[in-house]
Formats: sequence, structure tokens, C-alpha cells
Amino acid sequence: MAKIGLFYGSTTGNTVRGADLIQKAFGPGVVDLIDVGTASSQDLKKYDALILGTSTWHWGGLQDEWALFEDYLTSDILGGKKIAFFGLGDQKRYPDHFVDGMGLLYEKVKPLGVKVVGLWSREGYDFDVSTALMGDHLVGLALDEDNESHKTEDRVNRWVQQLKKELGIK
Repeated sequence: MAKIGLFYGSTTGNTVRGADLIQKAFGPGVVDLIDVGTASSQDLKKYDALILGTSTWHWGGLQDEWALFEDYLTSDILGGKKIAFFGLGDQKRYPDHFVDGMGLLYEKVKPLGVKVVGLWSREGYDFDVSTALMGDHLVGLALDEDNESHKTEDRVNRWVQQLKKELGIK
């Protein structure tokens, strides 16, 4: 079975909470959690599949550690890998920038010869605009801990079941 590296940046703890739930939903020994604040480019090379998680700050920016770490996201490191995304945002206070951080990571990674997995329906969300939106789908799992924390665990569990199928994990 392919080992998955979940790379996250978390300022307030919400993204690390999402990462913990994702790791738990996959089951023991499948997903390693790596804080991008302490990671290197070599850490990315260790995994066949990656999950990249970030929050969105202010009016559509990346979380601080991701803003520094994103330079490691290159084709020679990521080429050929399967990559999924999850992002956190506030759809009520920032309806024009909901999970834009996730969209920024997607835009950085997509042209690097990767296979994106884990697209997620926008159904059930209430926002106006997002760089993470492609038609009726988001480029990954969107979590809103500010307004819909009661939906987080169910969303994570459903998304992980979808990812397991897409990654060939039983």
C-alpha cells in the first residue's frame, strides 16, 4: 500500500484538527502528518501520494508557513504523484475568498505533472467565489470550522472514503 504524506500549515489549530481527523479516518499507519513549518523538500519525496492542507488568510492568501514552503513544490519533486487538497475557510465572513488558499496550492501544483484526486462537490456550501472552484466541484475538501464545525467529521469521513477508492486503498 502506498504511504501518504499529509502536509499542513496551521496557525490557529483548525487545519491541524482537520489533518488529525483525516489521518484517523484513513486508519492506523496509512497517513503521516507533516507540519510544513518544519518540513523540507526531501520530506515530499518520501511519499507516493500527498494531501496538502491549508487555511485561507485575510482576503484569499495562503497560511504563513505554506507561503514559505510552496517554493518546494516543483515538478522534479512532485511529478507523477497523486495529490489531494483540503482547505479551511469562512464562507460567511469571506464569501468571495472561500478556501482560496486551497485554490492557490492547486494552481501551483496542477501544471507540475501530478494527478489531482479528491475533487469535492460544492453542494452544501454557501459562498460566492473561490479560486478552488472548478465548475460544480472544489479542487478538494472544504472545511468551515467557523460556521459549520458540526459538519466537519462527516465531510472528512465521506471524503476519505472517496480518496481510498481513488488511491486504491481498501
